[in-house]
Amino acid sequence: MKNFNEDDEINENKLKNLIMMNYTLSLEREIEKLKNDAEKNSEKLNESQELNKKILQFIYGLFHELKTPLNVIFSAVQVMSLCTEYENGGTLEKQSQYLKIIKQNCYRLMRLINNLQDLSKLDSGFAKLELHNRNIVSFVEDITLSLIPYAKGKGINLIFDTNVEEKIMALDYNKIERIILNLLSNAIKFTPEKGTICIGVEDEDDNVYISVKDTGVGIPKDKFKFVFEKFKQCDKSPINGKIGNGIGLYLVKCFTEMHGGKVSVKSILGQGSTFTVKLPVKVVEEKLNDIIYSDDVDEQLNIEFSDICPKN
Repeated sequence: MKNFNEDDEINENKLKNLIMMNYTLSLEREIEKLKNDAEKNSEKLNESQELNKKILQFIYGLFHELKTPLNVIFSAVQVMSLCTEYENGGTLEKQSQYLKIIKQNCYRLMRLINNLQDLSKLDSGFAKLELHNRNIVSFVEDITLSLIPYAKGKGINLIFDTNVEEKIMALDYNKIERIILNLLSNAIKFTPEKGTICIGVEDEDDNVYISVKDTGVGIPKDKFKFVFEKFKQCDKSPINGKIGNGIGLYLVKCFTEMHGGKVSVKSILGQGSTFTVKLPVKVVEEKLNDIIYSDDVDEQLNIEFSDICPKN
């Protein structure tokens, strides 16, 4: 027969073992939690480092984009200063030539500033739509016709196609114009001489599809997911040697989504790319005196196409 002291000792050992087991389990759970937290923090750190890397690359590219037109302008001004010292017959012609160079590079700076301004508004939540009802078909067609001189300057065939003559819908003129011009400037930038660019407008199932199809160099499949990403710079164009700054297509995506739409891309390397903007058809109530038309299209073309070529 066990005495009370032996029973107490057994119960005490059981209690100690139970406490130790609970402590061990609690400690294991705490270690597991710390391990999970460490993994999450590590992922956040990696994401933060990747974002910082992209921002740094963007800033370096930005410095280059700012310095290049400024250097060209400065050089042109210096040459013009030398020209004023002579009074031969070619002076005015040379001055006119260098004034065009200065103007084109001023447009380049304006384009960059406009993009940065829009980027700032989007990130701060201050970007908004100014919606007005307009025929989207004629709107896109007018922009396309305005681009013919630029396309001819590069020996590119420009085609406009539509399955509907008129489609009235609410849109922000300036933002839709920026979307189309940005997609077309990219198409021209990556399409070789004698290539073709087709701009299409299609009305289907309460949506309007605006497509820009080119016969350019195409996009590698591993780059698809980065095409519309902010600060992600495009590859250097084999056509003109220029590189993007990672803003334009991001703005296209944002402006499209502000209209409740989506933008997508299909591409085959070496054969060309097709960018498609899907916009839901809707109209807004507006007074006659509320109708505001887009800014001077020719001026906007000069800005958006300043890094490609002057029109002939």
